[in-house]
Amino acid sequence: MNDLETPRLFLHPMSPADAEHVAAGSPPAGARWAPGYPSPGERGAASRFLTTCADTGDPSPFCSYEIRLRTDGVVIGGIGFHGAPDDRGSVTIGYGLVESARGRGYASEALRALLRFAREQGVSRVRGDADTGNIPSQHVMTAAGMRLVGEDASLKYYLAEWTA
Repeated sequence: MNDLETPRLFLHPMSPADAEHVAAGSPPAGARWAPGYPSPGERGAASRFLTTCADTGDPSPFCSYEIRLRTDGVVIGGIGFHGAPDDRGSVTIGYGLVESARGRGYASEALRALLRFAREQGVSRVRGDADTGNIPSQHVMTAAGMRLVGEDASLKYYLAEWTA
């Protein structure tokens, strides 16, 4: 599978070998990881990806992606699907960036690309959520075109939806 490209980023689909390195927090030879990568969330996503691969096979293209800078290939975070679309064509996404890369629009740029890709793959709904106190993540989803559809005491829920 090819990288998804944006003006400033490559979204590189993780292979099981990539995910093993991320889960272990140990970069493969030649990899360039920004300080702080992978976060605990990225390590957890890589572990879930590996479990999915072992249980049902590689879920690509509905997998995890490394967010890499086009300028130098440094991995600054991750984004991806929590699994393949359900029977209604719905998926859930997650993302995260290292602290030094935040506030530059990279997360919104990556999320817009992933939403466009999901739609091209026939997905009809993309769900995401953010902690109620995580205002930057809420801004990322709205900047990428998702809309707030609900909230509870701990989370705000967002949705992008398309009709056939």
